[in-house]
Amino acid sequence: MSDNKSKLIGGSFLVKETPFNEIFTPEDFSEEQKMMRDSIKEFIDREVWPKKPQIEEKDYKLIENIMTQLGEMGILSISVPTEYDGMGMGFVDTMLACDYVSGATGSLATAYGAHTGIGTMPIVLYGTEDQKKKYLPKLATGEWFGSYALTEPGAGSDANSGKTTATLTEDGKHYILNGQKMWITNAGFAKVFIVFARIEDDKNITAFIVEKDEAGEGFKLGEEEPKLGIHSSSTRQIFLSDVKVPVENLLGERNGGFKIAMNALNIGRIKLAAACLDAQRRILTKSIEYANERKQFDVAISSFGAIQKKIAERAIAAFTSETGSYRAAKDIQDKIEELKASGLADQEAELKGVEEYAIECSILKVWASEAAQDCSDEGIQIFGGMGYSKDVPMEAAWRDARIARIYEGTNEINRLLSVDMLIRRAFKGKIDLMTPAMNIQDELMSIPSFDIPDYSETLAQEKEILENLKKVFFMVSGAALQKYGTELEHQQQLILAASEILIEIYMAESVILRAEKLAHENSSHAELVEKMAKVQLFNSVEKIKANATEGIISFAEGDMQRMMLSGLKRFTRYNEFPNIVQLKTEIAEKFINENAYSL
Repeated sequence: MSDNKSKLIGGSFLVKETPFNEIFTPEDFSEEQKMMRDSIKEFIDREVWPKKPQIEEKDYKLIENIMTQLGEMGILSISVPTEYDGMGMGFVDTMLACDYVSGATGSLATAYGAHTGIGTMPIVLYGTEDQKKKYLPKLATGEWFGSYALTEPGAGSDANSGKTTATLTEDGKHYILNGQKMWITNAGFAKVFIVFARIEDDKNITAFIVEKDEAGEGFKLGEEEPKLGIHSSSTRQIFLSDVKVPVENLLGERNGGFKIAMNALNIGRIKLAAACLDAQRRILTKSIEYANERKQFDVAISSFGAIQKKIAERAIAAFTSETGSYRAAKDIQDKIEELKASGLADQEAELKGVEEYAIECSILKVWASEAAQDCSDEGIQIFGGMGYSKDVPMEAAWRDARIARIYEGTNEINRLLSVDMLIRRAFKGKIDLMTPAMNIQDELMSIPSFDIPDYSETLAQEKEILENLKKVFFMVSGAALQKYGTELEHQQQLILAASEILIEIYMAESVILRAEKLAHENSSHAELVEKMAKVQLFNSVEKIKANATEGIISFAEGDMQRMMLSGLKRFTRYNEFPNIVQLKTEIAEKFINENAYSL
């Protein structure tokens, strides 16, 4: 890790140019990481993919058995420290395992993510030594499975408003829990539950470790929830009636449950992005295979431009999803190592490392979950009438993908959070947003240059436009913040527009940097990836123009509005437009010829 990179902080991609050689990409996987990836992929291909029809018939036991097998392989233990029978591997390894475990079915993806993430990590990060010794070895090996009970009928996005109570007994040895939890993943087979409840009139909720077998008859499960997708993911309500929990099972600090919940969600968000990656690869490959096989008008439908457009667009989105996810994962891992080197304890370093990149975690959760949904939707379209049939995997993929936009915080919540967290970091002095915003105002008053720059370097024009897109963000958000001040939080539609600009900048930059890196490494994929980067930037520019225009005409008037719209036109201008139809055709033909999504 270079000295320059060590100074990067979450959200700083907006204010600092990132050199291409400082981002991590899947081409940088170590041999050990490649072996783990291939081992997991082989297992999923052998044990999970052929059993998809069973999984769609609500075979909860099958998912439990697959989880047990993953435990025997060590895949449940990647993030657990070695002293508790875990593998103690890095954050990139965690993402890699989640990526390839999750590709075949959302039912397994959900069970795996809940167990290894929110079911285990709160104990890793906040548990006492006794709690870690007692629970982590069993969770790491799959002897026991974990679950996480936060949501209630009246407490969803507003997690801290839960009504479940915890009352200390007179002898001070137990807490008595009463309440109801809903949408609890793994509830049907989990042994250990992280349950959130409020002690007396505390401002915040508190977390408790509840063992199902020790909880007695007061711990009751509802029936399995009938759901649109993730059919074999066990999802039940929990009813707590005078459940006695030993005081030593309080997790973290009293009043600290909301902090645990939020930090668990930060980790969960970027892991959810990882869980949407291999799903896209598999859907694309199946779609390409079908398009090559299906004949209409005596030719394969893959020869039609309309189908090629779909394949190209979904391939670009899948590639961009992967690129941004592993970029952020390595940044988090580097930050964790930096904090450890400064003397921070491992658990505290992990918490602060992920928290540092909470903005990127929200961005990736939104982007990848929507890319997976769009990929499955277009997969159905490519299959046509057959895509609507349960006999092919597309309709199940579509149903499974839909939940990803809801859990770990809805995409609307994450869009709002990404901008809110950025502004909060600016107010705390961690990122200087005001100087660039003020500079933009000066630039808007200046006469623009009409000289045509030298674009002989790889992606030179794209990098110039990318820097201008950052100016768009500062222009729009700076003016909105200046107008509304602290009342901006009540202008959710404007914040959503700003978040779209923020998301597109990060994702477009990620794929441009990967393309530039591959070009400098003379990779065999360099030419293809450069084409993908050009199309992705063009798409991002169009989306940013639309959202910036909506914002500007909604809060600015008169000369200010005209000046900002003129600035938007300047900052989104191409000197040399790429031929988008030709690029998409060439991208699609590459994968069609290989009969697979092969990146």
